Amino acid sequence: MVTRTELVEALIERYRSSCRLDKRRILDEFVAVTGYHRKHAIRVLRHRETGPPCARQYVVQYGPEVREALVALWEASDRLCSKRLKPLIPILLPALERHGRLDLSSELRDKLLTVSATTMDRLLSEVRVVARGGQRRRAGMSSAVRRSVPVRTFGDWNDPLPGFVEVDFVAHSGSSSSGSFAQTMVLTDIATGWTECVPVRTRESGLVIAALKQACSLFPFPLLGVDFDNDSAFMNELVVCWCRAQGLEVTRSRAYRKNDQAWVEQKNGAIVRRLVGYGRLVGADATVALGRLYGVVRLYGNLFQPSFKLREKTRIGARVIKRYHPPVPPIARVLAHSGVAEADKDRLQAMLEREDPVMLFVGIRAAQEELGKRVDRRGLNAGPEQPVAIDLGRFTASLKTAWQAGEKRPTHRRPYRRTKPYPKRATMLEPFEPQIRAWLEVDPALSATLVLQRLISADPSRFTEKSLRTVQMAVKAWRMEIAGQIILDGDWMKRAPFSSPAAAGEENGHLSAQNFGNIPG
Repeated sequence: MVTRTELVEALIERYRSSCRLDKRRILDEFVAVTGYHRKHAIRVLRHRETGPPCARQYVVQYGPEVREALVALWEASDRLCSKRLKPLIPILLPALERHGRLDLSSELRDKLLTVSATTMDRLLSEVRVVARGGQRRRAGMSSAVRRSVPVRTFGDWNDPLPGFVEVDFVAHSGSSSSGSFAQTMVLTDIATGWTECVPVRTRESGLVIAALKQACSLFPFPLLGVDFDNDSAFMNELVVCWCRAQGLEVTRSRAYRKNDQAWVEQKNGAIVRRLVGYGRLVGADATVALGRLYGVVRLYGNLFQPSFKLREKTRIGARVIKRYHPPVPPIARVLAHSGVAEADKDRLQAMLEREDPVMLFVGIRAAQEELGKRVDRRGLNAGPEQPVAIDLGRFTASLKTAWQAGEKRPTHRRPYRRTKPYPKRATMLEPFEPQIRAWLEVDPALSATLVLQRLISADPSRFTEKSLRTVQMAVKAWRMEIAGQIILDGDWMKRAPFSSPAAAGEENGHLSAQNFGNIPG
């Protein structure tokens, strides 16, 4: 504001004394520099006062007494938001006055009934911070950017041209999402199903832009638009502004609606999880190995592997009927689409004639073998691995019998972990276990404290009062073991404190089997 004031003081006299053409030129420059609206700039330069600006005097309408009463109403409403508290004040205010909690004048009462929700938010802002423990409510860092990106659902595509892609991240974090780990950015074209996978070492905006640049160079046709989810790695000013600067149409899916990105979500499982698995990949070397795998997969999957494409979906009540086009590779859809340039089609046709599906499949297995050695290994301890060499003749010969060995993807093998039990350490009670069991056989109600006193008398150098907890756990375990044996062996009848079933029935007030026939009627 100081700079704008100085600029106005420098231009105001020249603007007033200039002709119409010069005024227009000065006004254009002034609006470009200050950002003012043109009408406001005209008023500033035409009616600028030469004296010092006077400070605006504000009249305080809602003072501390309104704030104190409002705090009581807010607490009595169980701390509702201001928009919900405002219609409750006419009901809550008489109740608090009736119970003697508030004693208000007619003027203060009118102010409380007419105060707006925005004013209540301003008056209660500091009170809410204290009630929240001194922490202010944090707004979303990318909320403004997210609101500026329009939403596109699954049904809004309407058969787009090749070049509109859905983008998603697949995390290679293993069983824990803490720390830093590699991720895969998956981009799937809506019209043709062409999919590109780009590894990213960490979730960072600069690396996301670098991955998008690499993906743009890999697609056989120019990209026209990108559809993100609501991930903060995408919904930030750096990534969104870069995409728009490249002429890409930026859209996003709805929050917690994965079906809005059904095209790329399908490829996350069919390509990334199927080939890489669910292990944890960390470090630059693992990212490079992941890139080698995707360099072969993109050719094998896009040139030779047929995929389905949804043609129509009809809902009849709760039943959904889906019909698909015949399965063809993505390159076939690209070559048949009229929206792809002929030069791009010629380049794809030459690529298709040059590549061999068997050699590409051998390359996939070799890349998986190299990547499988880095699954669940820390990046600092994993040194550089030598490229895996696979004998082509032996590999093709094993294709007929490979199914007998089960899963052949090296990335799906679980790392070896020791399962052998460690030797059990002897406890301090082990030499005295027969003696303690004998004491419990003689006196089942013997407490652990008395057992410890006897052990201290037998060996004072080994046992002290601190050993009570150890003795308690051992006695409890032995009693549970003895009780289980008694129940399983049916020995509880022998251990009963009575001599016969008849006597037992008479002693406990129940009828025995022998006396059952003596019941009249």
